[in-house]
Amino acid sequence: MSCIELEDIRIYANHGCLSEEEKIGSHYLVNLKVECDLSKASKTDALEDTIDYVELNDIVKKQMGIRAKLLETVGERIIKNILASFSGVSHVSVTVSKLNPPIGGDVKQVSVTMTS
Repeated sequence: MSCIELEDIRIYANHGCLSEEEKIGSHYLVNLKVECDLSKASKTDALEDTIDYVELNDIVKKQMGIRAKLLETVGERIIKNILASFSGVSHVSVTVSKLNPPIGGDVKQVSVTMTS
């Protein structure tokens, strides 16, 4: 099994339980790992035989653009969309990190990792 990884996709979004988070928004990092069989693509050198990472990035951006209170919700939506879009995907892991979260302390980020 092989994998495609997208690291540190930087997105500005409006997730969170606080009304301020909905209005002001925050910076997020998304890390994605998609397990799939890339053996055919390695032989044919054809985009249609692989999982297009441009499409993976588009899914992440689209789902991050839909407001949610919880990072868990966003992560689950990303996974479901990837699995629905690519039949060759066997496993997905996504980590959504909120940078500088408003939790009353000096915290670099909070992260939630969801897997299929």
